[in-house]
Formats: sequence, structure tokens, C-alpha cells
Amino acid sequence: MLTNNVGHHLMVRQAMIPRNLKPFPYICGNRMLSGYKPKSNVKDSYKILELEEGCSLDDIRNSYRSLAKKYHPDSGSATADSEAFMKVEEAYRVVLSDAATKKKANENNEEEEDQFKPKAPQHRHYLSFEGVGFGTPSQREKQYMQFRVDRATEQVLEYRKQRLESQRAVTDLMKAKDVKQSKKVKITQAVERLVEDLIQESMAKGDFDNLSGKGKPLQKFSDCPHIDPMTHNLNRILIDNGYQPEWILMQKEIRETIERLRRSIVASRSKLGGPMTPYRQKQWNRICEQFIEDIRKLNRRIDNFNLVVPILSRQMVHFSAEKEIVRAQKTYEALMENREASNSDTKENEEENVKRFGWKSSLFKWLNLTLK
Repeated sequence: MLTNNVGHHLMVRQAMIPRNLKPFPYICGNRMLSGYKPKSNVKDSYKILELEEGCSLDDIRNSYRSLAKKYHPDSGSATADSEAFMKVEEAYRVVLSDAATKKKANENNEEEEDQFKPKAPQHRHYLSFEGVGFGTPSQREKQYMQFRVDRATEQVLEYRKQRLESQRAVTDLMKAKDVKQSKKVKITQAVERLVEDLIQESMAKGDFDNLSGKGKPLQKFSDCPHIDPMTHNLNRILIDNGYQPEWILMQKEIRETIERLRRSIVASRSKLGGPMTPYRQKQWNRICEQFIEDIRKLNRRIDNFNLVVPILSRQMVHFSAEKEIVRAQKTYEALMENREASNSDTKENEEENVKRFGWKSSLFKWLNLTLK
């Protein structure tokens, strides 16, 4: 069945070739092929088939089928033309031969590249010993053992070299630290001698004679045995003279800032009043956004404070803007309730006064009107 189909296909193809082309048949295997050599060049053939060079075989076949249906004399179409069909047939053969030639050339190039590529041995005894050595497996095993010994020796030497370099760097660093420490000690001693000389010179001049505590020992500020008295006395002297550590100043600043922000947001809410109209709600949202930004800046300040505070229990936590806004709202509501209660009390007092002194107030009003 297959041979009949192939033969029928070849006969149809041969019948489609015009008689004036004079084909020269020859046998290749079991197939009869034509020895016809087209005269048109390759570029014109691609143009006739409406293709570009380098297209696939499927594109060539599809283009040929569509053009054959269009120009074949037996197709019965309005565009049937025998000469145009002959050109299409000739171009199809040229393009097919060109595509086959290019494909064969590409395959040859790939084969040549594969020949020059290094191929790893696939035998089992070449896959062991990390690819080291040559010869029989026993010879390769000996060579591999020697290779491991050499590699271990190199690693030991490299480790010793790195260790010596690190020790040398440490000794150089220690020498540099010793030099800096000796210079610092010399400077400190020189400063202490200078200060002592200045004190002795001032004492000789009588600059300290006007002090109230002259000749008296320093008062112990703390009786706690766990505190160094010298350090405590120095800190006390600094505090008495207006000096305060940085973390104390930062703590004071943080507390004052949060109190100021709380008062400002309560005042802003009181200024808006109630009920909340859309315009007032828009203003309140803008005030809350500014308050949230201020709280974010304050929390950054708290982070800096926690880095410098010396006592862990003195560290502070962040403030929540949402909680502070709710707190301000509750404070405003409490103020409004107190105000309403005070207003109701004043009204009751006025009513009682009117009831008690009604005729006197009316008399005073009548006198004022007559005097005017």
C-alpha cells in the first residue's frame, strides 16, 4: 500500500512537469528522481514563492501548495496560468535543494565541532580516583594516594603560613596599642603634673583663701558602702554646678515633648467642638496626621535615648499615636461633661437667686431705667 502511494505521488509529480523541460530520470534506490536542473537562481526562487532565505521546510511546502492551487491549470480557478505554475514548480525545486544543501552543511559543521570537543572517558575505572593518574587500576591507585599526600602537605603548609601571618598581625597590633597606651599615659601624667603645679601655685597666691570650706574635709554625700565615695563625690560636685548627663537631659526633653503634644491635640479638639461636620472631620484628620508624624519623631528620639542610658530599667518604650489620639478624645469628652455639669449648676444657682431676691432685682432694673 505504501509503495503504491509513493508511486502514485511520483507519477503525479512527473505529470505536473511540463514536456518542454525534458527530464532525465535516473534510479536512486527504489525511487525514480528527475535529473532536471533549474536555471533560475536561488534569490528569484524565494521571491517567486514569497519567502525569505532561511525559512523552514514547512513554510516552503505551505507556500508551494497555496501557489499551486492558485496557478495550476486543472484547479479551475480564475487565476489559473500554466506559465506561472511552471515558474512556481521550478522555484519550489530550487528552494528545496537550497534548503537541503544548507541543512547538510550545518550537520557537517556540527560533526566537525563534536570531533574537536574533549570527550571524558566513560569507563568505570576512569571515573574513580578523581580522574588522577594513568595506567592500570593499581598504578592509578598508587598515583592517587601520592596525589592525596601532596595535597595534604600543601594544605598544612598553607595553614601554617596563614597562622604565622595572623600572629604577626596580632603582634603588630599589640605593639601599636602599647605605643598608643604609653603615649596616653605620658600625656595623662603630664596633664596631672600641670594641674597639680597650677593648684599649688594658686594656693601659694591665696586664691583659695576665700572658700567657705577651706581646710575642712569633703562631706560624704552617701553612707552606702557599695558606692565608691570618690566617684559619688565627683558626681555630686558636677550636679551641684549645673552639669547633667546626656541621658537625663534627653529623658526630660522626651517627657516635656509628650506632655506638650498631648495638650496641643486636646486643645485642637476642643477648638473644633461638636458635632463633627465633614469640614471639621477633615480638619481633625489633618491634625491627627501631624500628631502621628510628631510621635514618630519622638520615638526616634526614644531610640537614641535607649542607646545612651546606662541603666536598663530606665529605658523607655515607644508611644502609640493611635492610643494617644483615643486618650485625647476621652479627655475632651470628660472636659465637655464637666463643663456641662458646671453650667447646669450655675443655672440652678441663678434660678434660686431669682426666686429668693426677685423683687430686689426688678427694683434695681427699674431704677437703672429711670436714671437713664
